[in-house]
Amino acid sequence: MSSALLQGSAARPDGRVVAPYVTAWSAEVDPPHELVEVPGRGIAYADETVSDRDSNGVLWYRTSHCPGQGRPEFGRVHPMRQRRAMRRLLCQVCAGPADRTDDGVLWLLRDHRGDWPGWPDGMGVTEPPVCVPCLRFSVRVCPALRNGAVAVRAGRFAVDGVHGALHTGGPVPVFVGAVTVSLDNPAVRWVRAVSLARELRDCTIVDLDELAAGASCRT
Repeated sequence: MSSALLQGSAARPDGRVVAPYVTAWSAEVDPPHELVEVPGRGIAYADETVSDRDSNGVLWYRTSHCPGQGRPEFGRVHPMRQRRAMRRLLCQVCAGPADRTDDGVLWLLRDHRGDWPGWPDGMGVTEPPVCVPCLRFSVRVCPALRNGAVAVRAGRFAVDGVHGALHTGGPVPVFVGAVTVSLDNPAVRWVRAVSLARELRDCTIVDLDELAAGASCRT
C-alpha cells in the first residue's frame, strides 16, 4: 500500500481536523478508464492491474489520492481510504484505532431505531467505526447525521459486502444504478465498488452525549 494512503485526516497547521480521513476532496477525481466485459468474470478495466481488485476479487473505483487539496466534499467518501478504515477498524475521522470495549467496537449511525425491533442488529453499514474523541466532530460535519445520530457498540461486525455502481454486461458495460450487494451474490461481479460493508451483530446502544462529554476531542 502507498505510504500516502497511511496519512490521517486533513488538518490545519494547528493540528485541528478540517475533514474526516474518509472524506473525498474536490481535487480527488476519477482518472480516465475503460470498462469491458470479461466472459465468466464480469466487468473489468481494459488496462486492469492487480491493485484494481481487493482480496475478494471485487473491482474498485480508481481515484486519485490528494487529501487536503481543493475543498472537502462531505457526504462523498474516498474509496481506498474508506476501505482501509473499514478493513482495519480505524476511526473514520482521525484514522486512529476505533474505540473498543468488552461490548464491542463503536459506530456512529443515523438514528433509525423505529425501523425494527432490535435495530440495528443485522444491519449492513458502509460507515467505518469511530473513536470517542472524534464523536462530536463526526456529528457536526456528516450530512447524514444532521437529523439524528446514535452511538452503537457491535460485538460482531463481519465484512459482508460492497456498495458501488452496478453495470450490465456487453461489449461496453452500462451503468444501471447504485447498489449494495453481499460478497456471495453473483451480481458483485458487475459492481465497481466505492465502499466496503460490514454487518453489525450483538449491538448495544450507548449514550452518545455521555460518551462525548467524557472525551477530550482532538478536533
